Amino acid sequence: MPTYDYECDACGHGFELFQRISENPKRKCPECGKQKLRRLIGPGAAIMFKGSGFYSTDYRSESYKKAASAEKSGSSSSTSGDGKAAGKKSETKTSTAAAD
Repeated sequence: MPTYDYECDACGHGFELFQRISENPKRKCPECGKQKLRRLIGPGAAIMFKGSGFYSTDYRSESYKKAASAEKSGSSSSTSGDGKAAGKKSETKTSTAAAD
């Protein structure tokens, strides 16, 4: 059930109320008893999916997960080779900077 925000125009009392979508909005203020209650329109809740994704980690088949882990282990060895190459590049840049 959604949560609705209400505010009384007579006394300014504000509150939240759980209601069914099909239920009519309340009109009587619980604080002052006057028929000046109105339902406020809010921005709503946003859903954000961050990270590697729920589909790729939760709902994939076992064969896909095995292939993905094999691919990751293969790419990690090439990454260490790239790391060595990156170290050589930084040494070259350092020596160039020292020469200037």
